[in-house]
Amino acid sequence: MKKNPTRRGIWLAGALAVGLLLPTLNAQAQDKFPSRPIEVVVTFGPGGGADAMGRKMSQLLEKELKVPLPVSNVAGASGNAGLTKVLTAAPDGYTVGTMIALTVSAWASGVGNSKPSDFTILAVTQDSPSMMFVPKDSPFKTFKDMLDFAKANPGKLKVATSGYGTQDDITLKYLGSKGYKMTNVPFAKPAERYASPIGRHTDAIYEEPGDVAPFLQAGQLRALVVFDDERHRAFKDTPTSKELGFQISDLPNFRTLAVNAKTPPEVVNRLAEAVNKALDTPEWKAFCDQTYTCASRKFTPAEAQTYVGAFQETVKGYLKNLK
Repeated sequence: MKKNPTRRGIWLAGALAVGLLLPTLNAQAQDKFPSRPIEVVVTFGPGGGADAMGRKMSQLLEKELKVPLPVSNVAGASGNAGLTKVLTAAPDGYTVGTMIALTVSAWASGVGNSKPSDFTILAVTQDSPSMMFVPKDSPFKTFKDMLDFAKANPGKLKVATSGYGTQDDITLKYLGSKGYKMTNVPFAKPAERYASPIGRHTDAIYEEPGDVAPFLQAGQLRALVVFDDERHRAFKDTPTSKELGFQISDLPNFRTLAVNAKTPPEVVNRLAEAVNKALDTPEWKAFCDQTYTCASRKFTPAEAQTYVGAFQETVKGYLKNLK
């Protein structure tokens, strides 16, 4: 007669089976992305446009990716501090950063050692032209009024900007080359920059409309010019720089989400798919409408990479010609 298997024998057989199965289960767990929280590194401080975009996108991506996406603000060096964190983290898709036009412009100006090719850009989430705004009771009723004052009083007119080497700085240098010299007053903290013209610390602010939307909606700021070829659909009475004879309409204020360039393609594709689905949601469309920042179309990662790279080359061209 055959002996019945002992309990010990059954336990050993089960343990062996589990041991053989564990590598397969581990591999499957590793293959499933995402399987844990994804950190969203916002490369500027709280309260700015990049922060608002990062937090709204985080909320929407949580619904799509089914994992938490905690946001951390890592400000400094025109966005370079936060993007350095993205580059030094494991290239596994679990660290995503905001990359915006200001930072790419700063790279072209020599601020920071990074370049667009160090990253894979998932999508362009926002895209809008910049504008010049003044307080509601400013003596400058039109952009021509401002230009006339700048021409008669070189350097006296103070404009709040996000820093040197940015598209803000380039635009002021361009206007200066045409005989309208203004003084660049950079502010590291977005909230201080937005409030500076209202508090009369500056005469005007160069900014994209979304960042100062609350001040516009409260009637505290007025738009004088939009640096674009076409009028902004939300500011139809505001003339464009092209209409006024200035050829500086190719410095858009875009925002993107990016990961380390070494991130596996399948992970990039999953993240990009999720971002583009988020861009189609009613919540996102309402958000970008309220902030005047809806991109004209959706970008694949390859298209976004080309778009950002071309922007950097445009900035380099301006810097070379404005020396």
